[in-house]
Amino acid sequence: MSNAQFETYGPSPAREPAAYGGFDPHSAQTLGYGVQAVYETHDAYGTYSAAPAYATYEDTYRPAYEASETGSETAYETAYEAEYEPVVRPRSGRRAAHRRRARAAERGDGPMRRLVPQALVVAFLAGGTSAFVAKDKAIELSVDGTPRTLHTFADDVTELLAEEGVDVGAHDVVAPAPDAALTSGDEVAVRYGRPVRLTLDGQRREVWTTERTVEAALRQIGVRAEGAYLSASRSRRIGREGLALDVRTERAVTVMADGRARTIRTNAATVSEVVEQAGITLRGQDATSVPLDSFPRDGQTVTVLRITGRKEIRDEAIQFAVQRIEDPSVFKGTEVVERAGQLGLRRVTYSLRTVNGVRQKPRRTRSEVVREPQTQVVKVGTKPLPTSVRGAGGLNWQGLAACESGGRADAVDSSGTYGGLYQFDTHTWRSLGGKGRPQDAPAAEQTARAKKLYVRQGASPWPHCGERLHG
Repeated sequence: MSNAQFETYGPSPAREPAAYGGFDPHSAQTLGYGVQAVYETHDAYGTYSAAPAYATYEDTYRPAYEASETGSETAYETAYEAEYEPVVRPRSGRRAAHRRRARAAERGDGPMRRLVPQALVVAFLAGGTSAFVAKDKAIELSVDGTPRTLHTFADDVTELLAEEGVDVGAHDVVAPAPDAALTSGDEVAVRYGRPVRLTLDGQRREVWTTERTVEAALRQIGVRAEGAYLSASRSRRIGREGLALDVRTERAVTVMADGRARTIRTNAATVSEVVEQAGITLRGQDATSVPLDSFPRDGQTVTVLRITGRKEIRDEAIQFAVQRIEDPSVFKGTEVVERAGQLGLRRVTYSLRTVNGVRQKPRRTRSEVVREPQTQVVKVGTKPLPTSVRGAGGLNWQGLAACESGGRADAVDSSGTYGGLYQFDTHTWRSLGGKGRPQDAPAAEQTARAKKLYVRQGASPWPHCGERLHG
């Protein structure tokens, strides 16, 4: 050691940094590698003493903005000098330390002055980080069976789906509900709807399902698939576009044939298939109680009809028409057939069938006209009747009536053919212009008609009593 008043260490002449009040950049408080600067002093008796720097000097660090207030160098300049200027070890260390403490007290460079700004910054950063962490949520989102975990700031399900670009339609299912609030750890599932054009036991309809396979879709719709016919495999996947599916469930159908009942379980599409599955053969004109191409229903009974039959042709008469023509030359009430009518002929084919041994009513299958009927023409008299018949007025009509009917106007012979005073038959009576039956007409009308007949034919209509007219 030297006895000089100052001993210098370092690369340059010793001086005390003005801005830091004796700050030693190489002290243990500044360097991180554990080096401890030492000051040596002479006492009044010329002896040496050594003390660590931290026991002699206080930490005088101040922010850069405080350095400008004291008029000293900037923080960058101070740091530069502290790095490269030598450490000065004054012999009177106690006086230098006293001076530095006094200057620090004037500026207010205490520990609290340094800690308050730092505490504010730490508090601000800690509060912002807490709010940031609170808004962030870990959510498991499953879209159509594909799960993934994501972080989001969304408040509810709708906002989450919008952020992820997941469009939801009217037939899609979202769980939980779209307006449900989200918390970290929630699970959100989206299942897309798929249209299924379903033909179930012959009935067509469109249904929607969120399942992705045929088997699961049928279970969701509520269709019993055990023993059913499916047009697609149960494991087939259903795309977003959907699919067409034909399902025929298993049904119990009873077939009655030849006096026996057979009940089978089937998923057949037609009655014809059911009859075949029951081991029954249809021959000739055999038929069933329901159409063979109809869909068999559960619990239905189908009866097989054993039919035998033949055709029969019959000739049938066609009635002729009657044409009446008024004739003023014929007395009123008299009709004269000018042309007789002729019946026509129709040939009809009938089907005669026996069903399960029971003969059925003949059924007309064909008809043709062989001969057309000929119309009958009748002249109808319009000439007024005479009040008397010339040449017949002086005859004994009373005697004739007494002979024919005993003088009774309503008399009828035992055969029922002749009636009235003069025993007219119906044909003769109507040819004379009479209506209804002669025995129902008044006696005067009967006498007038008898006189007309006498004018035409004389007494010949009354072969046994006609001579009474002249007696």
